[in-house]
Amino acid sequence: MSDFATSIDRLLTLVHHWAETRWSAPSGTGTRAEMVHTLVQQLADLGAEAEHRPSRPVPRMHHLVLPDQLRVLADDLLAADPSDDVLTRATAEVDRVRAALS
Repeated sequence: MSDFATSIDRLLTLVHHWAETRWSAPSGTGTRAEMVHTLVQQLADLGAEAEHRPSRPVPRMHHLVLPDQLRVLADDLLAADPSDDVLTRATAEVDRVRAALS
């Protein structure tokens, strides 16, 4: 659990202060905001898996809300008492996104 929490904290430290222009910058096949929103959806999906319920789409909000969405979905995932496998996959995705944005 601590690896996932540490990874989320590192990502949030990187992006929490970004302005609109940094979120709109290209990254991979889209923008940084699109990459982070995809991660938010992945965390929501992993939370649903941990809770044994169907996935639901996470609403797309303004770029500046993404750090808050990340924090909420990370906290929700941890509260779901996920398996080690789910946490390992979540940590890997968070680390991948952070590396791509650095």
